[in-house]
Amino acid sequence: MTIADRMKSRSAVSEAASSFLPRLLALARPIVMGVLNVTPDSFSDGSQFLDPEKAIAQAQRMVAEGADIIDIGAESTRPYGGMTPVSAEEELARLVPIVGKVVALGVPVSIDTLKAKIAAWALGQGAAMINDVWGLQRDSGLAALAAERRVPLVIMHNRDDADPTIDILTDIDAFLHRSLVLAERAGIARERIVLDPGIGFGKTPEQSIAAIAQLGRLKSFGLPLLVGASRKRFISAVTPSAPNQRLGGSLAAHLLAVQNGAAIVRVHDVAETVQALRVAGAIRGAS
Repeated sequence: MTIADRMKSRSAVSEAASSFLPRLLALARPIVMGVLNVTPDSFSDGSQFLDPEKAIAQAQRMVAEGADIIDIGAESTRPYGGMTPVSAEEELARLVPIVGKVVALGVPVSIDTLKAKIAAWALGQGAAMINDVWGLQRDSGLAALAAERRVPLVIMHNRDDADPTIDILTDIDAFLHRSLVLAERAGIARERIVLDPGIGFGKTPEQSIAAIAQLGRLKSFGLPLLVGASRKRFISAVTPSAPNQRLGGSLAAHLLAVQNGAAIVRVHDVAETVQALRVAGAIRGAS
């Protein structure tokens, strides 16, 4: 393949990647993003899908259950600490056997990473979205990459530590404003940006609950909102439970998040979430 052919191929991939999100948002229903962690230490499913065959089978299962996007992460960004940072080489080694095969399933793939180098590799394999849990405020290369490749970008609010004394919605608002300035400077089109309040990240359980309850305040940005409340610790603060026992709380949180303006929910339990959202939609439609 000549250099010109490679440039044409990359351009075609970028065009396809930049167009999938508007198509999904136009469906006028919540978008379900399925979580695929290929890590040994994620808070909910650590090591469960570290084996490539199991990871690919899980991706196939989520697609069959109705996932609109598969979000793949190979370095734990667990919101409560205790994760072990990994090198780019280790992160890549976990992704190499998986990403291309998940892309081949035919649904958009999002790469959940803090590193521009990893995101660039994944986009080269056909991934169509970047999910940055530090909202462009850790690796500046992610902004330039998202602009160059013209792919959708999730900008998430985060903090190093929870501070129970602050107004968390004010903090989220200020953080996202800073991130959007970085995105604009890099040349990222606003229509490719999704905002995430970062449930559980740098927040007390009460602040996570407040972020969902007051999600409507973030509508002022005029951008799609993503909420990932699946199996998070705030559920256990309301009703004590282990991560794999928080399905009911996850469904409640995501239904209310959608009611309050979320366009995308990021979940571990795809089939149950799809069912809950469809039933809720049918009931609203009949009212």
